[in-house]
Amino acid sequence: MKTKMYLALTGSIALTLLAASCKKNHDKPNTPPAVTGVQLSTNGTFGSIITDNNGRSLYLFSDDAANVSNCTGGCAVVWPAFYKENPSIGTGLVATDFGVITNADGNKQTTYKGWPLYYYSKDVVTNDLNGDGVGKSWFVAKPDYTVMVSYAQLIGNDGNQYTSKGIAGTENSQYITDVNGRTLYLFTKDTFKTNKFSTGVAAHDANWPIDAVTAVQNVPSILNKADFDVITVFGQTQLVYKGHPLYYFGQDNSVKGSTKGVSFPTPGAAIWQINNTNTVALTQ
Repeated sequence: MKTKMYLALTGSIALTLLAASCKKNHDKPNTPPAVTGVQLSTNGTFGSIITDNNGRSLYLFSDDAANVSNCTGGCAVVWPAFYKENPSIGTGLVATDFGVITNADGNKQTTYKGWPLYYYSKDVVTNDLNGDGVGKSWFVAKPDYTVMVSYAQLIGNDGNQYTSKGIAGTENSQYITDVNGRTLYLFTKDTFKTNKFSTGVAAHDANWPIDAVTAVQNVPSILNKADFDVITVFGQTQLVYKGHPLYYFGQDNSVKGSTKGVSFPTPGAAIWQINNTNTVALTQ
C-alpha cells in the first residue's frame, strides 16, 4: 500500500513539474533573431529587395532628397528608422553603398546610396511589403534602381526658390534623380531621343554631363519603366525619359539634392528643367 501511495505521489509531483515547465515555455515570448545587418531577399512582385537579416523589408523616403531624414514625429512612429552599427552585408550588396547619418532627434540611421533606410510599422511579419508606393513617396529599397524620385523645394544656382515649371516660387516639387539622388535635367532644345547639347568636346560637355547608363533596370513603382530608354551620344549611352535625353548639371557638383540647374543660364527662362511624372513626352 505504501509503495502504491509513493508511486502515486511521485507521479503527481512529476506531472506538476511537467505542467509548470510547459506553462513556462508556453508563456515565454518568441524572441526574433537579433538584427545584425542587411541582405538581399526575393519578392514575387519586386524581385530583389533589401531587407534586414531577418527578412524584414526596408524602404526609402523620397522627401529625403538631401541626405537627411525628413521623417520625424508621428512619421517616425509609422516609419521607424533602421540602424545597425557595423552591419553585416549580405551577398550581392556592396559595403561602401551603406553609411550613417544622425537625425534631428540625435539618433543614428543607416543609409543606402545616401538614402536613409526605414521599416514600415504595418509590415507585421517577415516578407511583408505593404509600404511601397504609400503617398507616392515611399519605395522598397532595391539594389537595381536606375533612377529615384525626390520631393523638395527647388533652389536655383542664384539661391532663389523655383517651382517645377522653372519659374520663381514656392513648391515642394517632384523630380527624378539618379539612384544616388543626383538631379537629372532635360534640355528644352532637344528633340525626340536626340541630344542637341553635347558636342563631344570635354570642356563643353562637362557643363551638362549626360547620365551615361548602359541599360534601364528598375524604376520606382510610380514611374513607368517603358518611359525610359537609352541612346548613343558620341560613343556613350545616355538615359532618356519620355523621349528627353537626361543630363546632370556640372555646378551641382554631384551633390545629392542639389537643383541649381533650374535657374541656369537665365533665371525664369526654364531652358533646363527637372523631370517628373507630369513631364510632357516628346514625340517623333
